[in-house]
Amino acid sequence: MSAGARIAAFVAVLVLVFGGAALAGGAIEPHGADPTADNDKRGGHAAGEDDMGSASHPEKGAAHGGDAAQPVRGLAVAADDLRIVLDQPELRRGRKADLRFQIVDANGETVREFDVTHEKRMHLILARRDLTGFQHLHPTQGADGSWSAPVRVDDAGSYRLFADFSHENTPQTLATDLRVDGDADLRPLPAPQPAAKSDGGYDVRLDAGSARPGQEAELRFTITRDGIPVKTEPYLGAGGHLVALREGDMAFLHVHPTEQSRNTIGFGATFPTEGRYRLFLQFKHQGRVQTVAFTQEVK
Repeated sequence: MSAGARIAAFVAVLVLVFGGAALAGGAIEPHGADPTADNDKRGGHAAGEDDMGSASHPEKGAAHGGDAAQPVRGLAVAADDLRIVLDQPELRRGRKADLRFQIVDANGETVREFDVTHEKRMHLILARRDLTGFQHLHPTQGADGSWSAPVRVDDAGSYRLFADFSHENTPQTLATDLRVDGDADLRPLPAPQPAAKSDGGYDVRLDAGSARPGQEAELRFTITRDGIPVKTEPYLGAGGHLVALREGDMAFLHVHPTEQSRNTIGFGATFPTEGRYRLFLQFKHQGRVQTVAFTQEVK
């Protein structure tokens, strides 16, 4: 075979090899497929996200002009170029102190403008990791834009601090950890019960029906005192205020009031997963805010 013929045969073999490889590649990944399309399946979530809803894309309900609700927030210290910065992450047990923090933007500048929601520009929620020690605080903003609130925590342990606010018409819940010195006496989550007493002795009954993950549940709280129905006074612009935290990661769930009639307060809540949740209801009567807690199982 001449040299020219040998070269032509070699080129033909190369064409067959590379042509076959191209066909095989096309069978494995169709033309135009996005090589990053399955990042989420490989764990490519951004920091602060999980499969129930992104902490970086907070819920925008009807009150804020959004289309789809994100039922879970408060899983991250930062979201949407905002971050909570706590001045002192440790408190002395049993001593009154000032909690000081700032909300900063992507450039580290202190954010000063906040929207009014539930009659306040900032809500601060504090709870221990075993879902005890709940406190709902309303801090004061200083001239430098930072926030502060007096607080006293009597039980040692690791706490989660939630800053719940709205900025530029977008609701946000940022969270960070707080330590209280000493040995923690952690408590198991109480079993679900239909009735509980508030810290001021009011009897409260919860009717949640069959709460299922991913479906909005109607939570109805009926309040009596010494057998007499109690009609609550306005508190934070409604008949009551409800915070729901998930056992384990302490995810902060959005709930919204649905009705108030006589001695009953209603809320709508979407529980994203099966599991147990701790519900903290606050209501006002005779000028005093009452707090009562329930365990809600979702399955």
